[in-house]
Amino acid sequence: MSSTFKYRAVAAQQAPGAHVLAFAAKASDILATCEISRAGRSESGKLFGFQRPQIAGHIQEIQDYLQKPEAVLPNAVVVGFLGGTKIKALGDGVVEISISTAGGKPGFVVDGQQRLTALAKTGRDDFEVFVSCVVCDSEEELRRQFILINNTRPLPKSLIYELLPEVKALPKRLTSRALAAKLVELLNYRPESSLHGQIAMHTNPGGAIKDTSLQKVIMNSADSGAIRDHADVSTRMEFGYQLLSNFYAAVAQVFPKAWHDHTPRTSRLVHGAGVVSMGYVMETLYSRTGSIAVEDFVEGLQPLVKNSAWTAGAWTFVDGAVANWDEVENTPRQIQRLSLHLVGRVKRAEALKQRTKERKTK
Repeated sequence: MSSTFKYRAVAAQQAPGAHVLAFAAKASDILATCEISRAGRSESGKLFGFQRPQIAGHIQEIQDYLQKPEAVLPNAVVVGFLGGTKIKALGDGVVEISISTAGGKPGFVVDGQQRLTALAKTGRDDFEVFVSCVVCDSEEELRRQFILINNTRPLPKSLIYELLPEVKALPKRLTSRALAAKLVELLNYRPESSLHGQIAMHTNPGGAIKDTSLQKVIMNSADSGAIRDHADVSTRMEFGYQLLSNFYAAVAQVFPKAWHDHTPRTSRLVHGAGVVSMGYVMETLYSRTGSIAVEDFVEGLQPLVKNSAWTAGAWTFVDGAVANWDEVENTPRQIQRLSLHLVGRVKRAEALKQRTKERKTK
């Protein structure tokens, strides 16, 4: 069944003969006129389409947000048309575009497929999005537009993460990151913090410790550690701040030669792998004592003094593997190996201490 969709649009004056327009439309109408063409190969090997596969988790996240009554979506969906359109000038840069589906869908989604799919899944016919469209002369021109639009340089993640704490009503994934970003901000900019000025952020590029590494420590704690277990939600942020500030104050006391005046290249203690791994040590010590006092963390870190190779020497891990100090990289596998080593040393020292205590009481 064919239909004709008409929109009043604003035309932009660009290349001679080019038709570049913008209008507002419902997701159901866009999908009625435009295909989401996935990249693939025919049996003969010929390339068709250009869109990446859908990301279910990303779509669900956008869908959850768009179902909220206060949701807005200013980002335009970009589409390209290959025929099937008529454009009538109405004056002052305003035109009427007519889109016919008599010969099938003449349009293709160039950018915004995840947003469009998520919005369609909400079933909200009261919600319109902006559509930027270009009428293309050929499929080659359509693909060119896709490559150019999707090859722009993204915003630095560090900048995005710094902006998160100032934004409300975010998807769950970003809400978790926003908590971590806010705590990192407090740790970096409160004068009394043990990490004051030491965290590399978009607004503090000279810091030695990457903000994203500390954010991982915080998100791990908020997901299944001390920050999550802190019962009073109203004081959770301040608790998290004191927890990390005190712990890294203890780290600086116990490992001064590996902590001060170093970069990730010269010390694995301020390297992403070391920061995240030591976060697991922090959780272990807190779970055993329930204390966030600096002196208790200092005591708990003592077993690692002779079992660490932050700036020189070699690591001997619990699985028997040996690695030079600077061979530990910021990858999930190596972080896991280093974490198991550090946490294992702390636990063995605590178990030995407990056995000695029990013998003395007999």
